[in-house]
Amino acid sequence: MKLPSTVTGSNRVVLAVVASTFFVGFGGGVVFPILPNLGTVLGISPFLVGLILSANRITRLVANAPAGVLIDRIGTRTPFVAGLAIEGLATFGYVVAIVSSFPEGWFMLARVCWGIGSALVFATAYTITADVSEADSRGTSMGIVRAGITFGFPAGLVMGGVVSDLWGNVEAFVLAASFAGLASIIAYLIVPETHVEGEQRAVKPWDVERSLPALTIGLVNFGLYFAYIGVLFSTLVLLIDVRAISIFGLDAQGSSGMLMAVTVLSGSVFTLGGGALSDSVGARVPVMLGFLVTSCVGFAVLAFGSSFEVLVLACVLIGAGQGGVGGPLTALLADLTPEERVGRAMGTNNVFGDVGGALGPLVSLPLIQDLGFGFDGLYAASAVIPMLAGIVLVAGIYVHTGHVSPTVGESVS
Repeated sequence: MKLPSTVTGSNRVVLAVVASTFFVGFGGGVVFPILPNLGTVLGISPFLVGLILSANRITRLVANAPAGVLIDRIGTRTPFVAGLAIEGLATFGYVVAIVSSFPEGWFMLARVCWGIGSALVFATAYTITADVSEADSRGTSMGIVRAGITFGFPAGLVMGGVVSDLWGNVEAFVLAASFAGLASIIAYLIVPETHVEGEQRAVKPWDVERSLPALTIGLVNFGLYFAYIGVLFSTLVLLIDVRAISIFGLDAQGSSGMLMAVTVLSGSVFTLGGGALSDSVGARVPVMLGFLVTSCVGFAVLAFGSSFEVLVLACVLIGAGQGGVGGPLTALLADLTPEERVGRAMGTNNVFGDVGGALGPLVSLPLIQDLGFGFDGLYAASAVIPMLAGIVLVAGIYVHTGHVSPTVGESVS
């Protein structure tokens, strides 16, 4: 049950959600520049380092759906604040890991806790935004919140690299944990309950959203994350090495990091633009189809690019496609879902995305490294994924609404 009477200053609430998710996101990125190098010092094997870095996403595969159900049972405020606090404690767990005699265990525990906290935060952030925004501004609000979540991770990457280099690893983790604590305080002081009245404690993890809009949009999200996180991010360093491309004299790792940063930055910018554009046009589907085509073109360019300039263009296009779809996608899900089930729908959508992001490396890396599949073929196949996602989107929305492209007013549940 949505509670409009309890929500005052919707812009203030959205900005508080953005600030909270941005600050807590530092902890998601800060570990990546530090742990791979630190692993050899602490005696952690490369395989275990990789498992630690992936543990949060693996945990979210299990935690996303229950998080959505919990939101529809007890509301948004408590899970949001609790999720931020869990992520803050998880970030501080990195400090404990460094000084511990069993660092791999503490790092693993911290990343698992981070996965639980982030499942709560992601589902609640989008649900709160859906609750406090009107249909004609929901795309803009979703884009802003998604950008806040997106920007936090690369900011953490920079913080981890710079602070650890200038002052030390412990100092970098402590700083990230401090920002996570600030995120919890902001949320506790500003974000109200937006979703339900009273508290109903019974939660069934298997009670996910199975409606056609949730499954349709979830499959689109699956395809995007499969191609973007699963294929691009896991193979870009190999591509640069094979094609002997160097950026500013950096090796393959440094050059791929620069290109990933370009992709993330492009995605963040177009996340803001895509949501606002869908509000301005008054329809979500045409905007998403346009950005899906952009992603398709980006992968096609990447398949045959052999110079620095071409790879930058490909990464800008792929990032723009991924980001531009994000705001309208979550806004459309909120438009088409009954208010009392929005939490489930957002949790279900996150499940699809995490499955795609986790499955992508399992498919793409063996194809490249073990089966000798060429990069041209891999990225050309990846270019087809956004097109298939567009077909699924149009078909699912048409079956549900009777329109290929319902207007925002028509699509509101």
